Amino acid sequence: MQSSPYWPFVVLFISMAAVIYMISKLKIHAFIALMVAAMIVGLFSYHIAAMNGVNHLIKSIELPMVEFGNTAGKIAWVIALASVIGTAMLESGAAERMVNAIISLLGEKRAPIALLISGFILSIPIFFDTVFFLMIPLAIALVKKTGKDYLLYILAISGGALVTHCLVPPTPGPLIMAENMKIDLGVTIMAGLALGLIPAWGVYKVAQYRNKKFVLPLRVAGDQSSVTNAVPSLFYSIIPVMLPLVLISMSSVADILMQGTKPNWISFLGNKNVAMTIGTALALWVWAKQKNYSGSQLWDACAKPLEIAGIIILITSAGGAFGAMLGHSGIGAAIKELTSHFSIHYVLLAWLIAAIMKVAQGSSTVAMITTSSIMYALIQSGDALAYHPVYILMAIGFGSLFVPWMNDSGFWVVSRMSGMTPDEALKNFSVTVGSLAVMGLVEILILSTVLPFA
Repeated sequence: MQSSPYWPFVVLFISMAAVIYMISKLKIHAFIALMVAAMIVGLFSYHIAAMNGVNHLIKSIELPMVEFGNTAGKIAWVIALASVIGTAMLESGAAERMVNAIISLLGEKRAPIALLISGFILSIPIFFDTVFFLMIPLAIALVKKTGKDYLLYILAISGGALVTHCLVPPTPGPLIMAENMKIDLGVTIMAGLALGLIPAWGVYKVAQYRNKKFVLPLRVAGDQSSVTNAVPSLFYSIIPVMLPLVLISMSSVADILMQGTKPNWISFLGNKNVAMTIGTALALWVWAKQKNYSGSQLWDACAKPLEIAGIIILITSAGGAFGAMLGHSGIGAAIKELTSHFSIHYVLLAWLIAAIMKVAQGSSTVAMITTSSIMYALIQSGDALAYHPVYILMAIGFGSLFVPWMNDSGFWVVSRMSGMTPDEALKNFSVTVGSLAVMGLVEILILSTVLPFA
């Protein structure tokens, strides 16, 4: 049986079922579940031992550890720094300053759009849960002032934040997807920002429709603890997150325009590790200045975001190990063999796999990591595609958003913080985010044909 060209599908099914069962039913931590699943892939991939002539059982345990380390080496520093930047923006009042500036610019009547834009920007360096925690007091304050549109505010925040959460590095999911699929990070950032705009506007229209159909009462008092008396200027508030994106994207654009003649200093500044270090240094400076921290106080304050980042790194690296082991199993060749008998658009295939993984186990990040590994094993460099492989990456990101429900931690964050009942959250939050995923798929299918960039 193991010699069958379709045996990797059996391995894939067993390992994915194990992940889903461990995370959803047994409530095992995602890090443990993913590493166990990676070992399961090794145990059932009988050809792996022959690679180095090592005992199969030993290789099944050791190879996932090697792949775990490989993944961590690529993303750990960036994720750790992104966590520090996010915390610094929150604690210094920079995030609040940026949101209030956007609201002031657009006016109170356009407050939902301001919340959408704010969520879109803030979710680039800050995890979705944290962005929602930050912005829900603003939504509550607005509804107390206006007496209406509470549901619209909530869905605008969620929609804007989730777009960049699943499309734009250095958020862990898109970051590891870019690494897994060997796609330039700057290209991924620019594509995520550009391709996220239309679905973000679309989800806003869906939010408006849901807001007209259902009036959500304000059941929570709101927490004003996030309000900061003194906040930094708008320039210093936004530069820690925008500068790294600009530097990384600048390097990618230079690669395209200069075709191998790019100066070394551009390559250096555009390196993700260097760019994120510069952004972090600026964020720490703003944080220390606003809080009047000494050096020791500042580094003590960094302990919490680094602890949070540590958990994210463990989960993300374990997902990378699981994905790499699936690659070793031969799943790419098996999918290519299967799809040779019928026609299926790889964008649609990527979206479907990610959507199924998301609905089954709840985590968008796990869905992104697993699916990107499967798709890279299938398409490799993407040279045979009629369009740029970044479209595959974006399709995975949108698929990983499909219909959040009770097994998704983000679902409960939105439900509990907003005061929605689970039933209300399913009818409004889940439906709205699900529509975002579908709109993203339609956009990618169209653009990959009209503007292939191959």
